[in-house]
Amino acid sequence: MVQIITDSSTLMTEAEGQELGIDVIPLCINILDEEHRDLQIDMDSFYAKIAQGGIPRSSQPPIGEIMEAYKRHQGDKILNITMADGLSGTYHTACGAKEMAENKDDIVVYNSRTLCGPHRYMVQKARMLAKQGAALEEIVAALDECRRHCESFLIAQDFDFLRRGGRLTPLAAKFGATLQVKPIMQQTPDGTRIDAYGISRTIKGAAKKVMHHLQKKHVGEGYLISIAHARAAQDALDIAHIMKEAFGKAKVEILDLSPAFVTQGGPQCIAIQYVKL
Repeated sequence: MVQIITDSSTLMTEAEGQELGIDVIPLCINILDEEHRDLQIDMDSFYAKIAQGGIPRSSQPPIGEIMEAYKRHQGDKILNITMADGLSGTYHTACGAKEMAENKDDIVVYNSRTLCGPHRYMVQKARMLAKQGAALEEIVAALDECRRHCESFLIAQDFDFLRRGGRLTPLAAKFGATLQVKPIMQQTPDGTRIDAYGISRTIKGAAKKVMHHLQKKHVGEGYLISIAHARAAQDALDIAHIMKEAFGKAKVEILDLSPAFVTQGGPQCIAIQYVKL
């Protein structure tokens, strides 16, 4: 059977992965000069540190831990499904670990070109196919199909966080905060960057802009729409309602963002993503 390895971009803890027979290697987090691991830091403490002015930074898992996972599954075919290359060094680190592994010929490192909700689904799909006895090549082909029909949007709400993190100039941050607009960012088609998509005066307005884009992409039955949030539960519920009304036959889920992804949009940010099932 093919062994699945991944990282915490899936928003899965190591324990959750173990229950599914998946190795989940957490990303690294630094905030206020303290080192932590993704999904292992107390969230109340994490948000308190941001309120104190801390800007979290994320980085790839240690290469040694990836090599240990490869060694642990010697004798099996291994598929390591990483978060998008360009948004993290995780893919290249996983490839580097493969080249140093004794069993490198049995390892495939797969760049999901996505993160969070769609990444989580792709890992779950790969695990399901592996349990059904699918060959590694068949699983990769199925993931390729998901990857061709997948997009991600981010709606930020904390302009001061974006300014301190260098994601907006001070003037742009002041302008946005004064007008109380919500920036909408979109992951580029190659998955390597997050670019500006548009602005809206309200969260619901921003969600509707994304909804109209999804309609143009013919999202509906046979798709998963993920709403992931950074302590913006009510906004996430409102957006989920908008999506359910617009795409009644699509599956809609709500997830909590991990610290590694709060680094992108800050507190109260919301990610809207879709992937073909």
